[in-house]
Amino acid sequence: MSLTYPSPASGTDTAAEATAVAPRTYQVRTFGCQMNVHDSERMAGMLEAAGYVPADGAQADVVVFNTCAVRENADNKLYGNLGMLAPIKKANPGMQIAVGGCLAQKDRETILRKAPWVDAVFGTHNVGALPALLDRARHNNEAQLEILESLDVFPSTLPTKRDSVYSGWVSISVGCNNTCTFCIVPALRGKEKDRRPGDILAEIQALVEDGAIEVTLLGQNVNSYGVEFGDRQAFSKLLRACGEIPGLERVRFTSPHPAAFTDDVIDAMAETPNVMPQLHMPLQSGSDKVLKDMRRSYRSAKFLGILDKVREKIPHAAISTDIIVGFPGETEEDFQATLDVVEKSRFATAFTFQYSKRPGTPAADLPDQLPKAVVQERFERLTALQDRIAAEENAKQLGRQVEVMVTAQSGRKAEETHRLSGRSQDQRLVHFSVPVGAPAPRPGDLVTVTITEAAAFHLVADPATAADYSLRRSRAGDAWDRSQADSCGAPAPSASGGKAGVSLGMPSLPVRSR
Repeated sequence: MSLTYPSPASGTDTAAEATAVAPRTYQVRTFGCQMNVHDSERMAGMLEAAGYVPADGAQADVVVFNTCAVRENADNKLYGNLGMLAPIKKANPGMQIAVGGCLAQKDRETILRKAPWVDAVFGTHNVGALPALLDRARHNNEAQLEILESLDVFPSTLPTKRDSVYSGWVSISVGCNNTCTFCIVPALRGKEKDRRPGDILAEIQALVEDGAIEVTLLGQNVNSYGVEFGDRQAFSKLLRACGEIPGLERVRFTSPHPAAFTDDVIDAMAETPNVMPQLHMPLQSGSDKVLKDMRRSYRSAKFLGILDKVREKIPHAAISTDIIVGFPGETEEDFQATLDVVEKSRFATAFTFQYSKRPGTPAADLPDQLPKAVVQERFERLTALQDRIAAEENAKQLGRQVEVMVTAQSGRKAEETHRLSGRSQDQRLVHFSVPVGAPAPRPGDLVTVTITEAAAFHLVADPATAADYSLRRSRAGDAWDRSQADSCGAPAPSASGGKAGVSLGMPSLPVRSR
């Protein structure tokens, strides 16, 4: 589908002359899941390949919204943000606004009807069309709408502006073949489409050569990977193949589906040293009746059995989950079953959501939609339980030595505490201090520290002396240094020692300038 609409504002001759002098700036605003975060990296990469530069805090010439249709009030957030930009665009006629992602795939013409100052709308299947749509809107003085019903180009073949120099997302599949009644993702991202293993491993190799030491494999249902080419053990083979890549120190993945989670994947996790002892396993509900109504093709006993097997093979694994509270028809007995499973599961972290209707999903038409007050009260009970469990599980980390990969982001109290932050191998957030006289790490370096404090959502390590702290400088830290040199205009060599910009025959993976 490709339609055009009159644009309420267009660039003037003066604005056109200005853009000929200075490159146009951009900003990508992301809502939703990790897949959207990764798609935004593609959008940024394509815009930079087309000559745009980051706005870096200034008002951007082009603002792109990468939207979500799954989270509650997603449409309100989008239209609220668009409303705030309307007067800014009116004062800057050359400015352009684009809307992509799941909500764009779903709402289509509605976006241009509600916000006629938008210049381009594109869907989940044609992320690569963004620069062309912006050019066309500016040239034709008309808003552009282009929504495809199936994938035109696999996103990983597009240029990428990575959000981090030390870690990266790698899509192994897009779309989903499940039919969960609460989820609109299959309708918006289509049936599952798998990448060939060689393409995935080549992209990972390119990331590693560019300095990354951690990758996260992405898919709507990663452990059904291989269904398209008929290999039921393709995902476990992929994990093992990641273990053969020199320089790749940490491998994670999200999200699997309990119904398709098999023992060969658990074995691959346990036997592949760089696959981290961390697992995100969505529960959604502990009630077998609700799971049936959700069309989740497993039951609570199977779910708990998977966790038992994982912990038998990987004793220190940290397991996280997703849970929906207040699904239509959920009784107090059903909710109590969820609390029981949560108590038994001992999740390190849980992402909890209050059910809300999603137009276009089967659950939206189910009877017995629950009152908001009931859902809220159950939600508060669930979060209180999980917060207690998380605090208890984190308390077990006291006195343990953990290896932390330092991140560029620090905690909210960093200026007060003078602590840096990072993630342990099991993905727990650790705030740590550097002893006086000890060398400071760079983002991407690895430190080994002993946990001295524990809270529900983070751990603290305050080494008493330099002897309680060790630093391992890494290739990822070197990549961080190069990115800082690049941001100052100094040339930097590639991670492999060659000249910067040498093509590996893979998508462009530029180091982020900050």
